Amino acid sequence: MKIVKRQLNSKMCFICGLDNPVGLKAPFYTMEDGSVMTQFQYKAEHQSFPLRVHGGLITTMLDELAMRAYWVENETGLGVTLSLETKFRKPVPYDTQLFGRGIITKQTSRMFIAETQIFDNTGLLLANGTANYIKLPAEKIAEDASFHEEMCYLIEDNITELELDINKN
Repeated sequence: MKIVKRQLNSKMCFICGLDNPVGLKAPFYTMEDGSVMTQFQYKAEHQSFPLRVHGGLITTMLDELAMRAYWVENETGLGVTLSLETKFRKPVPYDTQLFGRGIITKQTSRMFIAETQIFDNTGLLLANGTANYIKLPAEKIAEDASFHEEMCYLIEDNITELELDINKN
């Protein structure tokens, strides 16, 4: 699927922060179908048990994908998670290429709902979630916070497409 635009990375976010020494540094892309996607790898430091990623870190990626899905149409919009339901389908490995996808399924002037998924590189669904967000400006989320100061990195990588054949099993 064709990439429309590369989204910004932050300084210290666990998922996308380029200055976070223990984070994933994941890139995010606005896709031609209105979704957001990422290609990423967890590390051994992210395990809960040998060869498996900690469920909380899987849920963290699903949460990030929900907010990033909102940025497909409002790239400086913010919000906070009201609820997030995660379904763990298969063990999520580390040190292997994974894909994440998120898309908005419902939206009002005050909130949105997103469906998010993590796949292995064969398209097998490993985990998915449904996130409910309330839209808020930065100053309501954290005092003296600046979206533009934190979300300051745009790293062009010349990736124009992400290929993922989603396995229906």
